[in-house]
Amino acid sequence: MSAFKFLHAADLHLDSPLRGLSRRLDGASAFVGASRRAFENLVDTAIREQVAFLVIAGDVYDGDWKDYATGHFFVRQMGRLAAERIRVFVLRGNHDAESVITKHLPHPENVHYFSTRAVETVTLDDFHVALHGRGFANRHVGENVALAYPPAVRGHFNIGVLHTSLTGREGHDVYAPCTVGDLQRAGYDYWALGHVHRREIVAEAPHVVFPGNLQGRHARETGPKGATLVHVADGRVLRLEALALDAARFDHVEVDLTGAGTSAEFLERARHGIAAACASAEGRPLALRVTLKGETALSDHLFAQAEQAREDLQALALGEGGHALIEKLRNETRGKGRARPLLAGFEEILAEVSADPAFRQDLVNVLSGILAKARLSDGAHMEPSALAEAVVAAARGRVVAALKGEP
Repeated sequence: MSAFKFLHAADLHLDSPLRGLSRRLDGASAFVGASRRAFENLVDTAIREQVAFLVIAGDVYDGDWKDYATGHFFVRQMGRLAAERIRVFVLRGNHDAESVITKHLPHPENVHYFSTRAVETVTLDDFHVALHGRGFANRHVGENVALAYPPAVRGHFNIGVLHTSLTGREGHDVYAPCTVGDLQRAGYDYWALGHVHRREIVAEAPHVVFPGNLQGRHARETGPKGATLVHVADGRVLRLEALALDAARFDHVEVDLTGAGTSAEFLERARHGIAAACASAEGRPLALRVTLKGETALSDHLFAQAEQAREDLQALALGEGGHALIEKLRNETRGKGRARPLLAGFEEILAEVSADPAFRQDLVNVLSGILAKARLSDGAHMEPSALAEAVVAAARGRVVAALKGEP
């Protein structure tokens, strides 16, 4: 058998909407097109490495297209691979199941979608490779489809392509569940999995691999994202390369303020954590969540001046010379001898709820009704929206005081 390389990617979620990253934040626009830029990086890599083929194990799309632009972008990138004679094998996952995607476009001849009706085997005689895969017609698949995959084709390097949660992974819905033993029974040389967004080499005999998603989409999908480059020779896997192809990145930093007594100490400790995160992003746009921890005399000050603290951290991030923004600041510090987790949780919940337009409108509607019925002379001259702001501020003050143990 000849030596060759192939790329294994999954969960592209092209044009996935921003989640948890407010477009109002300065710099958030850098994340809007990140999924497309990451996919361009994948195609660039396939061409540069002159891979034999590319496998995409589900969820090319995040759901039905808003318009045809998403599909046109994918086809354009496939055309670039076609020009280099690089074949692409794709199956449909839960986000882009056949029943979910209502718009369709023709693809170049180098692109093959696995059947959604039954497991399909495709052989590549020039590389002695057999690929086995089945896409999904519906978004929810509860049965163990791995048991339907056929035995390995003799004399070939066999690749199983499957979108699955295996026996379950934190943060992911159960989808086409199966065990590693179910996969091993087929006798394949490599299992190219999709669905789980964290890179994981589940097993090595044979290799069972989740490459992770191509681009982080929110603050829970941190660190490098990309694809796996698989080197094959003499019918076996020589080595795997984890490639970071993401165009923007999310990260978390914890700042321990134990014993810190001045704002200068707070900023100095925060600077180190932020600098390390910015360096690890390697020039990519970075959305950074910062959590303050520890027992410190600054605790009350940081709670009272939360907005100033966040802006100070944003200035530190910008001072690193990259394109970094503070996605969220969490204050989990405590004053001496006093527990503060309830206060931290309340502050975060109130910030999220009070920024919700539906909540604001509901509160305005209720206050409008109260003013109309009660005919309050002291409040009659106030606009309901202004009164809503006052109510939120007053409620915050009372609850914070109570959690601090103040009268």
